[in-house]
Amino acid sequence: MNHVELLSPENILLILSMLFVVALLTMLSNKLKISYPIFLVIAGLIISLIPGMPNMSIAPELVFLIFLPPLLYSAAWNTAWHEFWKMRRPISLLAFGLVIFTSSLIAMVSHIMIPDFPLAYGFLLGGIISPPDAIAATSVLQGLRIPKRVVTILEGESLINDASSLIVFSFALTAITKGDFVFLDAAKNFFYVVLVGILTGVAIANILYFLHRYLPTTPAIDACITLISPYIMYIVGEHFKASGVLAVVSGGLFLSYRSQDIFSYDSRLNVYSLWDTITFMLNGIVFILIGLELPVIVKGLNGHSIQEAVFYAVIISIVTIVVRLVWIFPGAYFPRVLFKSIRKKEPVPGWRSVFLVGWSGMRGVVSLAAALSIPLMLGGHSFPHRNLILFITFVVILFTLVLQGLSLTPIVRWLKIESNDQESQKVQAVALRIHLAESVLSYIDTNYSEETNTNETYKRVRDRYERMVEVAKRKLEKEEADEAETNFLPKYRQMLIELVHIRRRELNLFRHTGEYSEELIRERERELDLEEARLET
Repeated sequence: MNHVELLSPENILLILSMLFVVALLTMLSNKLKISYPIFLVIAGLIISLIPGMPNMSIAPELVFLIFLPPLLYSAAWNTAWHEFWKMRRPISLLAFGLVIFTSSLIAMVSHIMIPDFPLAYGFLLGGIISPPDAIAATSVLQGLRIPKRVVTILEGESLINDASSLIVFSFALTAITKGDFVFLDAAKNFFYVVLVGILTGVAIANILYFLHRYLPTTPAIDACITLISPYIMYIVGEHFKASGVLAVVSGGLFLSYRSQDIFSYDSRLNVYSLWDTITFMLNGIVFILIGLELPVIVKGLNGHSIQEAVFYAVIISIVTIVVRLVWIFPGAYFPRVLFKSIRKKEPVPGWRSVFLVGWSGMRGVVSLAAALSIPLMLGGHSFPHRNLILFITFVVILFTLVLQGLSLTPIVRWLKIESNDQESQKVQAVALRIHLAESVLSYIDTNYSEETNTNETYKRVRDRYERMVEVAKRKLEKEEADEAETNFLPKYRQMLIELVHIRRRELNLFRHTGEYSEELIRERERELDLEEARLET
């Protein structure tokens, strides 16, 4: 098979074909109700076995730059800051403590088990496979009634542990390439990397905040700026020898928290749609690359038989899973024994939820990107153990995705993990609706009291919000509604959606007849899209 450089100009068609395959496979995974990361990895492995299929590779130095900044930025952008901060203690224990614990144990096990495998290479491997992938976990848990606390911890952990694991990875890589490691220097460098990385991200985010808020922009300009923002943060952070990952995460969190100040409604709709698409494409490519790359790595296992490599990989996969479970229970309960403040502030987590967090440790995008970023050469020779590390990484990803990913749903049902979050969310949604409607009423009474008394149209607007408050309060107080009122809203909403479809059908007819201009039809079509989106939420 010919070796193909994935990003060379002549292979643009190949990249587009991969995106098309990713879309098709994701649709199929949705149909089969299988988490798409698991499905894409397995499909990629099957596709790679097709005779004549070209090998795909990407320059190691470009892996982090291409994939990590947008994926981390998107994750940070979608993180709720208040919930993240509320869960900062368990998130920090997992994102820092567990990463160091996992990296250290993986380093020792691999050093002892694999012949001529130095400890520094063990830490390199540990840094690669220590961070779980939130997308893999949440895509499996989606649709299940999982406590919000669990989801917040998993997403927050994934956001921060990417940075901490990559710091371990970079320290190990530096020790290998330079041939020495001084703990005191490493500790100083760690604090520098973290602090300067965060400060860099926040500083750039403030500049971008100014551009968005005070300069004339359009939805297209806002989308363009948000698209290049993570790359700027990452490159500048790396330029100052700090953590580009933390720069992206901190900058993304800052701008996400201030997004209501800088985006108009159409910019917000545009940006969220853009990032959903980009995240889907990049994640899809990475997960399918995991499967496509494995046969290539197997062929490069110089000095190790496939049986030996599989044995090493399976043992390390098991260690990776067990280490997380060993850490998660003391981490959840032991601090409560030590600190009275924690006992007062935080409810006691049930062992079922703790186990679920421990079992949701599937590896994914960051581990693959880190493994692929290992240099090809070291001192004029091939980087020692590179293909073995890549092979172990791929097997760990496959092992955890398939074993843990496919078993998560049955485990949730077996443990009978249920959440009252949905009911709580409904109550909060009603309370928020009341608050917003009362704010509108207060504004109308203050600024348009005369108009509402003299003009029927103004009065109808006020009556509408007054009625909204009354209905919401009855619902909040759980007053009994008769069957007709209970069935009214769903039927009413369905009727409104059908009316949207009627108007859209008429627009399509006018498009064919040419009776109205295409520009006018598209404007009305956009209005209908927004109306239907509002009705569907």
